[in-house]
Parts: sequence; structure tokens; C-alpha cells
Amino acid sequence: MSNDRTNFTRRSFLRSTALATGGLIAAPMIMRHAALGSEDPILIGSLHDQSGPVGTSGVPMVRALELGIEEVNAAGGVLGRPLKLVHYDTQSNIQLYTQYAQQIALKDKVAVIHGGITSASREAIRPIFDRYKTLYFYNTLYEGGVCDRNIFCTGTTPAQTVEKLVPYSLERWGKKVYILAADYNYGQITAKWMEKYTRDNGGEVLAIDFFPLDVTNFGSTISKIQQAKPDVVFSALVGGNHTAFYRQWAAAGLKGSIPISSTTFGLVNELAALEPSESNGIVSGYGYYEELKTDASVKFVSALKEKFPGIPYISELAAGTYEGFHLWVKAAQQAKSIDRMKVIEALETGLSFDGPTGKVTLDKATHHSVRNAFLAEAKDKLWDVVASYPDQKPSDTAAVCDLVKNPNDNKQYVISL
Repeated sequence: MSNDRTNFTRRSFLRSTALATGGLIAAPMIMRHAALGSEDPILIGSLHDQSGPVGTSGVPMVRALELGIEEVNAAGGVLGRPLKLVHYDTQSNIQLYTQYAQQIALKDKVAVIHGGITSASREAIRPIFDRYKTLYFYNTLYEGGVCDRNIFCTGTTPAQTVEKLVPYSLERWGKKVYILAADYNYGQITAKWMEKYTRDNGGEVLAIDFFPLDVTNFGSTISKIQQAKPDVVFSALVGGNHTAFYRQWAAAGLKGSIPISSTTFGLVNELAALEPSESNGIVSGYGYYEELKTDASVKFVSALKEKFPGIPYISELAAGTYEGFHLWVKAAQQAKSIDRMKVIEALETGLSFDGPTGKVTLDKATHHSVRNAFLAEAKDKLWDVVASYPDQKPSDTAAVCDLVKNPNDNKQYVISL
């Protein structure tokens, strides 16, 4: 991948993808900005998939960082210095995550890293940034439980979204549930939360099936679901390959008879990829939808679409990345420094940012965010927001993590359910 200061175009995306497919190792994409005086730029790191099964999710995350950096530089930078983005396309490849994490920390020496999409990628690079003392923001919704003073997790956790999605679905459709999930830590742990909230609300889980990320044929599973006759299917399937399930589900004639609620549907641009006949009626729960009509949301979406025509759907992943970036900026300004520990201490003061998702406040004890949550239903390739829940706390992670009492804690807890 070349160093390029131009807008990300479809042609350059296809070219970079072709290089990745051919096995070439990408160089960092360094976004250059006009200097603000004689000071050297502050480097902002990005490790996000731009190709491979998760690439469609990663593209808007990087674009959100570029937009944020452009805005901050236009306003004078941070501490009088311009910001520059150093980005590596991790190509949906865990080996590249670990390789580039070491390079971005040791060679590029970025001030902060925003990166990782799957939980597997996060857990591959989190120890590296701990070891090399590089501040890390993980801006993706996930299964909860990470407790590490060097990381800030701005995405939603199950207590903020799954806890709302499950009772809504049971009340609307019935108590018998069939769960499908990706076969790695996100899917496995999220499935446990789905099971817990189903029990808590008087429901019954008929079965739970897990699928590796490369699975594309769901025929036998669809037959099993038909035989089980659930009232609703809960899906925590992940990535572009798993999109095949929804197409095969509709082709089997089941979409109109057994509804689906999902914690992941829409994050890889499924609404654009599928026909309304395949997606209408699916319900999801996130911390953000592009269709929100608040002033901040409309401004954010308009700016991204104007700067990057053809950008995939702008989900919680992009909004959380934008907000995580601005929280770091506020902390550096407040600390009057980009020193890692000084910025961490500023972030721990209960720092807030009013962004496209609403007000986001960092919780000192968990380094997670207190934020709004929403439920929405797919309708003609758009999301119709049907419920909102303000100021949701990361109570799942708070049950196992207290960095005030245990600042040296450094692990991901599997929360006992």
C-alpha cells in the first residue's frame, strides 16, 4: 500500500486489496496534513482491517479518524502541533495485527493507537501495547470484561445493548430462542449473555450453534432451526462470510415465519448487500445508527459522506472511533501533554464528549464508556430506530473490573453468569 494523501477511492481500495491478496506486505498509509508551525506532527496510530472478511467494517472507522484529524488540525491541532495518521491495513489477519502493532509502537512511536475490530484482534495486540507503553483505544462493541489501565473501550457491551434486545424480542415474538454465534471469544461470550438474559426474562434457549468465521454454508443449521421451531433466532454471527446465513434463511422461506434479532447484523454493510426481502424485519441493538437525526449525528454523517463518497454504512464502529479519537484529544489538551500516563490520568477524570451517539463519558473504574443505546428494525435498506436507552453503564464489566482499587490489573475476565 503506498503512502497517499488523496481521498480513498474505490479504485485505490481495489488496488490495495489486490496487493494484499497477492501476499505483499503493506507499508503504512501516512495521511499528511499541512504543518501548524515548526513543531513535528503528533502521530495517531490506526490498525484497522480495510480488506478481507472484516474490511467493510474497518473502512468507515479509518475514515472517521481521518475526519477527526482534519477537524482538529483545522482548529489548530493539539498543543499547537498538527496531527498525522499512521495507518496499517491489517487485512483481517491476526498475524498482521501483531506484526504491525510492534512496528507502530516501536518504529512509528505513535502517541495513541486506535485499532482492532474483532475481539481476537484486540487480544492479539493489547499485550503488545501494554509491553511497549502505547496508549490504546478499542472503539468496537464487544463482549465486555477487559480490565487494563492502558486501554479505553468506547464501544457498547452486552449490559448496554443485549440486555435491551433480548427482552424486547421475547415480549414481541415469544419465549423460545435459538442462538447462532461466531466461534471465537466475542460470539462465545455474547451467546452466554443472550442465554442469561433469555432466562432472566422467562425464556428458554432451545440450542446454541457456533460457526468459524470462514463458514458460508448454513443449510444444515437452517434445517435444525426448522425442526426446533423457535419463536425467535438470536444472531451473533460476524463478518462478511456469515452474511450468507441471512440470504440462505430468506431463500429457505423462513424470514417471514421466524424473526431474527442480532447483535452484529449491519456492521459489515449487510443492509446494502442484501435485498429488502432478505433483511426487512431484522432487529438489532447498537450504540449508534446512521439514521439518528440529532444535530451532531446529521453533521457527522454529512461530513463523512461529503469527504468520502461511497463510504459504507456508518455504524457504531465509525461513530465510536470518532468519539474515542476526540476523547483522546480532549485529554491531551487537558493534560497539556501527550505523555501516556498524563493523558490516562486526564481520561480518568470522567471526561465526556458530545458526539454523534450523544454524550459519552469515560468511567474511571473500568475505562469503558457510559453511553446511549438504541434498538432498530431493518426496513428497505435503512434502520428504523424503535427504542432508545440513555446513559447506559457498562455494568457487566464493572462487576469484575475496578482499576481504582486494582490499577495494575491486566486481563480480560470472563464474567460469571
